[in-house]
Amino acid sequence: MAEIKLDCTGETCPVPLVEARKALRKAKEGDVVEVIGTHPSSKKEIPMAVKALGLELIDVEEKDGVWKIRIQR
Repeated sequence: MAEIKLDCTGETCPVPLVEARKALRKAKEGDVVEVIGTHPSSKKEIPMAVKALGLELIDVEEKDGVWKIRIQR
C-alpha cells in the first residue's frame, strides 16, 4: 500500500478536485491519497466526488483554515 500526498494549498477550484481525481486514477487498490488544501469549496467537493466514485473517504480534518482529506482507493 502506498500513500500519495497532494499539496493543493493556495489552489482554487477546480484544481484540488482535478488533481485528486488524477491521483486516484493512478493509485492502485488499497492506496491512500491525501489531499491538503485551503480552498473551502474543494473541501466539500472532493468528498462528494469520492462518494460518486464509490471510494472510501477515510477522514476530513481541518485546522487553521488548512484541510486534509484522506481517501482509500
